[in-house]
Amino acid sequence: MAPNMTKRPVGAPSVLFNEDDTEPSVVDEGNQIAEGETVENNKYKPYRYQRQIVWRNVALFVYLHIAALYGAYLMFASAKVATSIWAILLYQMSGLGITAGAHRLWAHRSYKGKLPLRIILMIFNTIAFENHIYEWARDHRMHHKYSETNADPHNAKRGFFFSHVGWLLCRKHPEIKEKGRGIDMSDLERDPVVVFQMTYYLLLMPVLCFLIPTCVPVFLWGETWSNSWFVATMFRYTFTLNMTWLVNSAAHMWGDRPYDKFINPSENIGVALGALGEGWHNYHHVFPWDYKAAELGNYRANLTTGFIDFFSKVGWAYDLKTVSTDMIRKRVDRTGDGTHSSIWGWEDKELSPEDREEAVIINRSLVG
Repeated sequence: MAPNMTKRPVGAPSVLFNEDDTEPSVVDEGNQIAEGETVENNKYKPYRYQRQIVWRNVALFVYLHIAALYGAYLMFASAKVATSIWAILLYQMSGLGITAGAHRLWAHRSYKGKLPLRIILMIFNTIAFENHIYEWARDHRMHHKYSETNADPHNAKRGFFFSHVGWLLCRKHPEIKEKGRGIDMSDLERDPVVVFQMTYYLLLMPVLCFLIPTCVPVFLWGETWSNSWFVATMFRYTFTLNMTWLVNSAAHMWGDRPYDKFINPSENIGVALGALGEGWHNYHHVFPWDYKAAELGNYRANLTTGFIDFFSKVGWAYDLKTVSTDMIRKRVDRTGDGTHSSIWGWEDKELSPEDREEAVIINRSLVG
């Protein structure tokens, strides 16, 4: 049975940036309804959805962003080069914990990982501190199943700010809790790595996200505590958060839609570069089970695909799922916005006669 989203699974701690745990003032949780609607009968009181701000989260995010701006200043003003490199390395590690881990492996099951890889990705994911894998994957499955509706945790139709960070600053819309009951999370409940992280998250997260990143520069190369805290920890953590959030906001608003012009998710190369390959969002929403989350394997704009391909060669990643060229072509022809061009290869109709004439063909067939 799929878990009830209004209750955490056994062993799952409350996470720092969750909304307030209290329920709205209704007689029975499960009868919360969409904005603008009411229910009146003998059992339930009428209830109208109203946005409720979680001021604890507002205060925390204000501090994070002020501290990050100060850290960006210190990075150029006084921090050692090694500290900046350490911050960048942590950003890459934590980013992969989200993209290759929580997103492509656990939320979409687009490939499978052997135990050593899953442990690495769990550690990277904990460094990222975007809530534990189970909760991240649950919200993301909701996002795909009910994209840009009230049941989408970061519904982009509520505006850039809401889809970027505002969704973490207020209580979830009642439809998220209501429809979330139908999300099957049993696969993650059977994964011992996910269960371990969820059980010990409030112990693991402070150590991996804050304590170790701050202490390493101080003890290994004599950095000051101030520089280490604000550069390697606050700036790095907040920067990683915002790169992830841009996938929910910018990549749902700006860019081409070569695969499906009828949905808002877009191809946004800027987001792809900042979010380690997660900005090819029109493709991803059309083919969410492709491990590349993009059509092409260009590692410069999709570091996550390179990471997965590397571990595939090692043997730790397997059953990588992708989409055939024929399936992509059919979808582009049927629903694309016309911006898909010059990527098919030799059979592409837009290949210029000059390029076709000058192409070198090795071992050309004499038949046909």
